[in-house]
Amino acid sequence: MSGRQLKKLGFLTIGLFDEADPGRGHEDTLRILELGERLGFDSAWVRHRHLQYGIASPVAVLAAATQRTSRIELGTAVTPLGWENPLRLAEDWATVDILSGGRFNPGVSIGLPTHYEKVKDALYPDTAEQEEFGYARARRLLDHVAGVPVTDFSGTEGIESYSDRVQPHSPGLRQRMWYGGGSLRSARWAGENAMSLLTSSVVKAEGPEQGAGSADFAAIQLSLVRAFRAAHPDGEAARVSQGLVVIPTDSADAAQRARYEEYAAQRLPRTRQPQGPARLLFAPDLVGPSEWIAERLRAHAAYREVEEVAFALPFTFAPEDYEQILTDIAGRLAPALGWRPAS
Repeated sequence: MSGRQLKKLGFLTIGLFDEADPGRGHEDTLRILELGERLGFDSAWVRHRHLQYGIASPVAVLAAATQRTSRIELGTAVTPLGWENPLRLAEDWATVDILSGGRFNPGVSIGLPTHYEKVKDALYPDTAEQEEFGYARARRLLDHVAGVPVTDFSGTEGIESYSDRVQPHSPGLRQRMWYGGGSLRSARWAGENAMSLLTSSVVKAEGPEQGAGSADFAAIQLSLVRAFRAAHPDGEAARVSQGLVVIPTDSADAAQRARYEEYAAQRLPRTRQPQGPARLLFAPDLVGPSEWIAERLRAHAAYREVEEVAFALPFTFAPEDYEQILTDIAGRLAPALGWRPAS
């Protein structure tokens, strides 16, 4: 089956840590990002988790990573904007981009913060009922990053100098902003607003418009990719990154293989039909030898239309497991898919 050539190889980590020793977990994450650069990966992405035992502050973690890497692109997949002030976030992101030398690729999503009814009084004690969590919030962020003025005041006041736009300003950052979308509406919105699209192992099964049965993940994801590119000014050249969970076992020992297979088996039931009122459909995890995984990807309708991937690392494994998985992805799986490592 023909398809696009895999040109950019990335991976995604949640940055798991132990509450009793968070420093060690964060250091492990930084070492994983350094390993990705050594292995030739083109990009490394971190998830954003609030009130959990994963990365709560990608800005801080990736700022540190900019000083420990020199080539690999760094991104968030994704930052939920419901927890953020777009103007403050634009300042933080521009700072990280400048520290990285223009390697930052921030991804966002919209919607109510998770468990909003339980956290709103702490998150927005005075404005919880007035906050807007839709696309307008994302549009504000895009404008702030692009350098659209945020005030009608600039110049000197006493000995202080003021700008009318967010500072620092990083000129190329707006072109490297991504949207994490699982619905047709979000895919189209990302395209219309000239963002790149992050499509993950979760999509919304929305019906006949997607040209597939209610449980055909690949066909649904393909409909998102095509809707996004149809709406994007760059058309077929618009960037899309696919984020499935792949776990090659080529160099894994018997205990690792058993652990990986058990992990995938526990998650398999949710892939058989859409879940909950939102009709979320999950992709099966791909666990096995690299050539077997490569065959499954080459047969995947959505994979055949992308040139970039950000394979998601499983949530609960140990650093040595991640090292084995990443080494096999870069050394065996990705080359089998036609990818060549960055020099």
